Amino acid sequence: MNTTQPMRSEFERQLLRVQRDLLRMGALVEQSCVLAREALCDRNLDAVQRLNSHDKQVDQFYRQIELDCMHLFTLQTPADEGLRRVGAFMQMVRDLERIGDYGKDLGEVAIKLFPYPVHPLMGRVQTMLDRCRSMVAMSLLALSDLDAQSGLAIKQKDDAVDTDYAQLYDLLAHQTNLVGSVEPTVLLVLAIRYMERMADHATNIGRRVAYIVTGEHS
Repeated sequence: MNTTQPMRSEFERQLLRVQRDLLRMGALVEQSCVLAREALCDRNLDAVQRLNSHDKQVDQFYRQIELDCMHLFTLQTPADEGLRRVGAFMQMVRDLERIGDYGKDLGEVAIKLFPYPVHPLMGRVQTMLDRCRSMVAMSLLALSDLDAQSGLAIKQKDDAVDTDYAQLYDLLAHQTNLVGSVEPTVLLVLAIRYMERMADHATNIGRRVAYIVTGEHS
């Protein structure tokens, strides 16, 4: 009796389920980016509470998907492409978890900034955060479609975020008209660092999608 085909079909079913759960986790992470924007740029502290709730759900997905991937490694399959997807999914789930963590960190920055007047550079910070959220959305779409070209295209967006970071850091670090506490400046430096890392992880997801499809590291 040939059991290879049924085992292979079961592997494919479980693989699709993991991909679906990754996308569900990703939707929560993308929403965390939206909530981080509301907290930081709109000064909506209710969004911080929702960020904390989202973070707990993201962590639950993280633990479950890692377990599911480990289980998939124990199944017999002749397809290298399938094993490649499992390995990439295990890395993607970590990228998504980190993006969610940075969203929560931005919420904590928002709480500390709340007593201070709106910083003159907040508009540019908001633009940078919007770029990051867009990159997360693009990475999830690439994953959903397993589109290598779209996954690799995210790097161009990352270059724009890196430019935002460099320019904002320079402006914040070299303020000449600083009056009062230095805390808001320090907090915004932290915030843009978190965003820069969010963009890096979104770029990683895009690259991992391309690896799944092509088998080549970019």
